[in-house]
Amino acid sequence: MSPAEYVLTLSCPDRPGVVAAVSGLLAGQGCNITESQQFGDRAARRFFMRVQFTSPLAEDEVRAAFAALAPEFGMEFELRDMARKPRVLIMVSKFDHCLNDLLYRVHKKTLDIEVVAVASNHPDLRPLTQSYGIDYHHLPITPETKPRQEAEVLALVEHYQVDLVVLARYMQVLSEDLCAKLAGKAINIHHSFLPSFKGAKPYHQAHARGVKLIGATAHYVTSHLDEGPIIEQEVARVNHSHSPEDLAAIGRDVECVALARAVRWHAEQRVLLDGHKTIVFPR
Repeated sequence: MSPAEYVLTLSCPDRPGVVAAVSGLLAGQGCNITESQQFGDRAARRFFMRVQFTSPLAEDEVRAAFAALAPEFGMEFELRDMARKPRVLIMVSKFDHCLNDLLYRVHKKTLDIEVVAVASNHPDLRPLTQSYGIDYHHLPITPETKPRQEAEVLALVEHYQVDLVVLARYMQVLSEDLCAKLAGKAINIHHSFLPSFKGAKPYHQAHARGVKLIGATAHYVTSHLDEGPIIEQEVARVNHSHSPEDLAAIGRDVECVALARAVRWHAEQRVLLDGHKTIVFPR
């Protein structure tokens, strides 16, 4: 039997000896480090580390070893068996580009997640979702039914044992309560014109102002609308020859790219929260 592969992420107060302690523990357990990245935030005086390794031990044995080490350094850590794909619930409204992109990447095995279900406040994207053999849940919402609808979302999270919720152009604002329950486990994507061009037709507003860059931001969901910790951003240069429709098409492309990267990095445990920002350890 080949050894299991794990990924460990941790943060703790920055002090000498953390890397030595982690690598020494792994070596003592017969583990082999295949990738290691670390960062010390001098302003926050906090240390962040991601280690990928193979081990002959069972997951609970590895976890117990780090649980014994953690108090000495004040570590907060997470351990995941890489053989287990994160279970993802995608939420959408009517825009299909991000959903289609994610499902295609999963189908082509370039995004190592398991999409267990798609939920939407509209029925429009059921055929696309079901063409991939994935459950689709139509959850209509009105101001009066919002609490009940969000309770249904949480029921889906529990039913499917969801690890991550992806808002793939889900055009509803989550309540503060739902944001709190999904803290660190929900990713949103939006165009990076905010807060300059709010409301309807942002690309028409941007065209009227002659913007030169189109951007998209993927971030963790918080109760502060579109202001959660940023995971990834993508931009594309545009010019006066592009129509509002051209800008919107370019915007859809950069949204897909930024969201896919954010989901991949989260799934591979390459994103660590550092207060209101993130530490990202990409390949």
